[in-house]
Amino acid sequence: MSAPSPAALPPAARSAARRWGWGAAVSLVLVVLVVTIGIGIVRSAGSPTVVVPVEPSASAQMSEAIADAGPAAPVEDVFVHVSGRVRQPGLYVLSAGSRVVDAISAAGGFSDEADPSAVNLARPIIDGEQVHIPAPGEAPSAGAAGEGAAGGGAVGSGAVDLNAADAAALDTLPRIGPAIAQRIIDWREQNGPFTSVEDLLAVPGIGEKLLAGLRDRVRV
Repeated sequence: MSAPSPAALPPAARSAARRWGWGAAVSLVLVVLVVTIGIGIVRSAGSPTVVVPVEPSASAQMSEAIADAGPAAPVEDVFVHVSGRVRQPGLYVLSAGSRVVDAISAAGGFSDEADPSAVNLARPIIDGEQVHIPAPGEAPSAGAAGEGAAGGGAVGSGAVDLNAADAAALDTLPRIGPAIAQRIIDWREQNGPFTSVEDLLAVPGIGEKLLAGLRDRVRV
């Protein structure tokens, strides 16, 4: 006995057969998909893992280099020649910002023949200067500590007069060479007399640091 053809089946039976056909197809597709995913997972698990090293960034390398270098070096030092009535005269290297009292301390302090009253202990040290400690009654020299006696006198009596000094007198000041001495004279001739020591800041080549070493050595 042969099976009835789809056309011979009643409508309800034909609809059920179509539903079963679509369901079987969908189930087959899902099974294939699950099998494919499973195979991929198994293969991935069996493959070796490659580790790619990440080099440190440039900023990280720079930070490490700075840390390895240790603390920063001092900005600058000053050289000072301490002479006269101190226990250990000589050339000393001091930190920037040091004062005359630091230079005398580095030289072992005043000797028994020193005249401490002739020294301005609070004056800032200028790089390359000579700090001379006189004996009682000794005439101060051009580089005497605290005297600022460019030209041979004490502050207030022998300090260089910015409005009267010639190039030779100005050249005796610390760190004032012939070029800056001439600029001071040129400024004075072009702008009139100096009204204060601070006016030196208007002269090309003179800044705050240089002016600090001249305050006790000049007058107007």
